[in-house]
Amino acid sequence: MNWAAALSVTAMMLLTTADVILRIFRHPITGTYEIVGFLGSVFIAFSLAWTSVRKGHIAVEFLIQKFSDRTQEIIESITRLVCLFLFLFLTYHCFLYAWDLKGAGEVSLTLQIPVYPFVFGIAIGCGLFSAVIALQFAGLVIRLKEHLPVEDTREG
Repeated sequence: MNWAAALSVTAMMLLTTADVILRIFRHPITGTYEIVGFLGSVFIAFSLAWTSVRKGHIAVEFLIQKFSDRTQEIIESITRLVCLFLFLFLTYHCFLYAWDLKGAGEVSLTLQIPVYPFVFGIAIGCGLFSAVIALQFAGLVIRLKEHLPVEDTREG
């Protein structure tokens, strides 16, 4: 999926450049705006999971760094859990929306490209991102459990 994202951003760049150059000669590429929008949805949705795996998202940590390691892990696990629910919600509703668009036969205005495949792509990207978040959350929970004091249950 990350390769598809890389190809889509490359295609966006090439298409936009070609369109700008051809506009100089009064022959713009029809539907450039639509295609760039569709490619942008592919780029963003398909790069979410890999970016998270690589820890490439922007994080504001200046306040969190003041806390102990355990407190930081608790805050991060809560954040991951909230993000997991958010992206599961987005995944589900994007699938529903894509089915609605498919049923309605919704197409783009200029090129008449069906819209639903791109919404399905967003749903798949969000779903994969949800899986990555779930694995990261599980790893945090395991680390937190390892740091818990073990009670002595032996009778003495």
